[in-house]
Amino acid sequence: MKIRQNLYIDRELSDALEALAAGPRGNKSHIVNDALRDWLARRGTKEVDDLLKVRLDRLTRELAGARRDIDVLLESQALFVRYQLMVTAPLPEADAAARAIGRDRFEAFVSQVGRQLASGKRTLTPIDTDGGAS
Repeated sequence: MKIRQNLYIDRELSDALEALAAGPRGNKSHIVNDALRDWLARRGTKEVDDLLKVRLDRLTRELAGARRDIDVLLESQALFVRYQLMVTAPLPEADAAARAIGRDRFEAFVSQVGRQLASGKRTLTPIDTDGGAS
């Protein structure tokens, strides 16, 4: 059922509506009906956007914190590796025993990292935003 409405609109809008109605889009009532339906639907989406904004802001803060932690870890590791390479003398080619010990230590290190990741345990516990450990 359609209800008749008497509305007053500006001359510029009336002229634009006349021009649209003259085209293949249909009559003025159809155009205004579609435009009003779309406008009212967008008002509802604004409420949803406002609700999601809080969650998205929280996720953005958490992501920024994780990015900061990753940057700190990468920089720390890079500095440690550079320092270690600068202060540790290379092993002589003839020292097969020292090279074997080094290889065993490295394999043990990689295995330990694999076990830690598989178990879900972390050596460094993350710090909450409110300052306490979790």
